[in-house]
Amino acid sequence: MFETVKSDIQAVFDNDPAARSRFEVILTYSGLHAVWAHRIAHWFFKRGWLTTARILSQISRFFTGIEIHPGAKIGRRLFIDHGMGVVIGETCEIGDDVVLYQGVTLGGTGKEKGKRHPTIGNHVVVSSGAKVLGSFTVGDHSIIGANSVVLQEVPPNCTVVGIPGKVVKRDGVRVNRLDHANLPDPVIELCRNLQLQIDELKEQLKVKHSMEE
Repeated sequence: MFETVKSDIQAVFDNDPAARSRFEVILTYSGLHAVWAHRIAHWFFKRGWLTTARILSQISRFFTGIEIHPGAKIGRRLFIDHGMGVVIGETCEIGDDVVLYQGVTLGGTGKEKGKRHPTIGNHVVVSSGAKVLGSFTVGDHSIIGANSVVLQEVPPNCTVVGIPGKVVKRDGVRVNRLDHANLPDPVIELCRNLQLQIDELKEQLKVKHSMEE
């Protein structure tokens, strides 16, 4: 237990250059408090004390702004930075050395039974506001961009951005590069297609009139 506590504290120093002392980290880092509260709640959850576990998780949510279901499985050295608004679902599994930023949701997509939340691999970074929804795996060493909505499996060593999330980098190589300055406008595309059809019909009418004359 003490080794786990020490490694949780060390994860703060490894990921946050603003951390100055162990005393400060222990007293002021709400992400660390949420992780420790979850470890206690999860202990009760595994032993069938479900209501006690939920009460502990709700107390933690009240004080930290971070909601972690006591059924979620969390690995070593999870770091939640500026964790307000983070939500982690019941069947979510998180590997070692994962970083979550504020507003992240690791959730489900419906009322299905069984495994319905994502599995996050080791050394994954999920940036601010990102939503990872569904029962699939985010591979080791992957990065989820800010405000992305990820709805399908992410291979290892990938960077994912966008809504819905798309892989833009894999093993350090860019793929499906997004040109944010020239994104297509669906309304303009629709109008352009309609205009082409109108021009075609006009041309057909002209031909028909000329033949009748």
